[in-house]
Amino acid sequence: MVLPVPHASYLPMFTRLTGHYETIVPHLLDRPTINYRRERVDTPDGDFLDLDWYDHPTDARRLVILSHGLEGSSQGAYIVSAARYFARHGWHALAWNCRSCSGEINRTRKLYSHGQSEDLEHVVNHALATGRYDRIVLVGYSMGGNLTLKYLGTAGRDVPAEVTHGVAFSAPCFIEHSVDSLERPDNWIYKRKFYRALAAKVRAKEAQFPGLVDLTALDRIGVWRDFDRAFSSVIGGYDDLEEYYAYLSSGNYVGDTAVPVLIVNALNDPIVPEACTPCALGKTHPLITVEQPRRGGHVGFPLRGRPHNGMDERALAFVSRR
Repeated sequence: MVLPVPHASYLPMFTRLTGHYETIVPHLLDRPTINYRRERVDTPDGDFLDLDWYDHPTDARRLVILSHGLEGSSQGAYIVSAARYFARHGWHALAWNCRSCSGEINRTRKLYSHGQSEDLEHVVNHALATGRYDRIVLVGYSMGGNLTLKYLGTAGRDVPAEVTHGVAFSAPCFIEHSVDSLERPDNWIYKRKFYRALAAKVRAKEAQFPGLVDLTALDRIGVWRDFDRAFSSVIGGYDDLEEYYAYLSSGNYVGDTAVPVLIVNALNDPIVPEACTPCALGKTHPLITVEQPRRGGHVGFPLRGRPHNGMDERALAFVSRR
């Protein structure tokens, strides 16, 4: 179902906040520190993933797996907030870092992408192999939300029985629309941030694997599609950009989910336009709930006078429904 009316948790800090304010300011505010327990696991293709565990002091057998956004990490303000919030309510938390996002460049030619849900699958299976959890829920943010939705869609009825819910905030379910939104003049700050970070990683990959890409193309980048055509799709193993975007887009897969899914995309999100949201699925699919609050920005959803955000409250409320 589609719920366009804002949930009570999405009360803005002030009534006239813009999407940019709600996107940027929550990430600049001071946040509590968190002491993770780090574990490195190898992937089937010879790479590694760094997992950061936040263990609940009791013998609770519930785990939330948190997936970060583009060029984020387990140290992101929204990840730390969710780990602490779920822990306060009796959950263990696992915040995993995508390849190259934990402070060390990864080993293989691949970096990471919006569509690389096999890494999330590996994390889920690793958590289950510990034997410590009877129940696992998945919560993802932006790119991590897209990964969460794609994993559940591609797993379908083969998803482990312990995995009961998926939640995605600010997810670009049809990536091409989010890519094009970066070209809006008022989105220059996000485009520059992503470009600088990803260009540095492209250079690092070329240093590891000479001849992988043509670095001179960095001087010819005009729009973000140029970057994806010259670098992202090549590193991802795709020759056709539209085919690559189809592979990345969880909206093409999530309809096969076998567990309840919540998708929350704010209407004032400056990076993820409304076209990214699979509203049609929300209207027809019995397991997919789509919410489009008027405010929240991109992975913001601030709450006045509280040490957590609206995403934390909504995610816990949703996964608590059995």
